[in-house]
Amino acid sequence: MLGVPESELGDYTPRFNIAPTQPYFVLKTRYENREAIPATWGLVNSWAKDASRASMCINAKAETVDKLPSLREAFEKRRCVVPADGFFEWRGPKARREPLWIHPADGALLLFAGLFEAWQSHPGEWGTTFNIITTAANRTIERIHNRMPVILDAAGAADWMNLREPHPLSLKRLLAPAPDDLLVVRSASPLVNSVKNEGPELLEDLSLFGQ
Repeated sequence: MLGVPESELGDYTPRFNIAPTQPYFVLKTRYENREAIPATWGLVNSWAKDASRASMCINAKAETVDKLPSLREAFEKRRCVVPADGFFEWRGPKARREPLWIHPADGALLLFAGLFEAWQSHPGEWGTTFNIITTAANRTIERIHNRMPVILDAAGAADWMNLREPHPLSLKRLLAPAPDDLLVVRSASPLVNSVKNEGPELLEDLSLFGQ
């Protein structure tokens, strides 16, 4: 489905509760081919002295992704796609946060628009970090949050990853809210509230939002 050999995913196993600063993988292009590369969620610029700000750089706003000095070069040269089955959001007071599982109505894969950077944690030890671009929420999500990830269709994903695009600014057309009928919102298990929890039980006992 991703257009890469399964062997590129190495020993990756399915995840159900991926959190910021944790390892994952992203898709990018190299010449005419796609490749899946290990990457950590939380963008760290190549010139950063440490990764202390990684947890604050998990997202980037579509409106300013081409303007901020920390993102401008990645927007022009290092665009990637982050695959996922869905994402979590929360509602309710902090003392009783209710996790919500947001995913495609047809069970398809989501392709988030992202940026990636190479960073040295130690001299000579390079790793990849990434973020996910967000845009204004559509009608389905605005009841929960005013932002949502940018979700690309297959053609949009191919355009976004095309690093030979002579006019990167033209790609900002892709950074728009998803169609209102693309996603459904369901309750998820409170186990989601701890990043220590992992497994399919986090998605059990789902009920349609608002019913």
